[in-house]
Amino acid sequence: MKDKFKILSIDGGGIRGVFPAMFLAKLEAELKSQKKENWQIYQNFDLICGTSTGGILAIALALGIPAQELYDLYLNNSEAIFGKNWKLLRFYKRWVKGLGWSVHNRNSLESLIREKFKSAYGNEDPRLDNCKTSVCVPIYDLLNGQPSVLKTRHNKAFKRDYHIPAFKAALATSAAPTYFDPYSSTYEDLNGLESPFSNKVDGGVVANNPTLIGILEAQEAFAVKHENLSVLSLGTGYQKFTDGKKRSRWGISYWLGKTRLIDLFMQAQSQLVENQISLIQNGIDKKHKDNPRFKYIRINTELSGSLKIALDETNPDKLKKLGEKAAFEFGNNGSRIVETFCK
Repeated sequence: MKDKFKILSIDGGGIRGVFPAMFLAKLEAELKSQKKENWQIYQNFDLICGTSTGGILAIALALGIPAQELYDLYLNNSEAIFGKNWKLLRFYKRWVKGLGWSVHNRNSLESLIREKFKSAYGNEDPRLDNCKTSVCVPIYDLLNGQPSVLKTRHNKAFKRDYHIPAFKAALATSAAPTYFDPYSSTYEDLNGLESPFSNKVDGGVVANNPTLIGILEAQEAFAVKHENLSVLSLGTGYQKFTDGKKRSRWGISYWLGKTRLIDLFMQAQSQLVENQISLIQNGIDKKHKDNPRFKYIRINTELSGSLKIALDETNPDKLKKLGEKAAFEFGNNGSRIVETFCK
């Protein structure tokens, strides 16, 4: 029997990345407690896919940064990343100027990510080529008007992306519309040529849940059959978007209010991917439910009531409670995840 090809997929979700970060920190801590030599995430997965905040985590984990450090980075810096625009200013920018300005400046995020990535690579900027396991990170390329997936060099045909500095790939996949401007920069590739890297937008507009990207990549780039797949998919918490009210006005003020439009497309895309994976895994009417085509575990948590968390939340109590939810989910699922992915 062939070894399983193991995929880790991490959803987008802004600061709610504390959920998968804590879940994976618990997993690493459990492996260390069992005296596992290969206790880090990158040592236990053949491919890590991530979108937006999940893309930041995917690249960081693949560079060998422990998940606990990433959880601490999110928890301790939410105010620096999202809090400099006070509520009144944020309202002003979103509504008075908001049809022309993004709500947040990315300088703090860029500085934090760049320094964290450099700390894992001898205080130099690592590139995607320096990842210790394979990575796929979706973005949307505004310049060419098409989605794209940034990849490590895990297939001989992949010659485009591995030159890109890791922190620039992370900033590209996390450039969420209205929250941050599209990401534009340049870099010197490994052949010494100056390369443009402009107008890149958050991958969540096309693949907020990148699990299907990982499955297709395993099939096409690694020639892995369904029966040899094991997939762990981590959400960032979801808030059900529902509205059954009878309304006479469904215009721009409704859809932009409370970021409804972004919440809707993120939730809808993630749900669709879950439905599609269920179809691939279990067949029509779940006729293969008792003998699924591959192993798949989805971990997520509903955010409701007093724990509604915005993508740019800065309340540390809420974020700690989200981390607590992740610890709870690991308590319920940790044993089978260790058994499935970390033998």
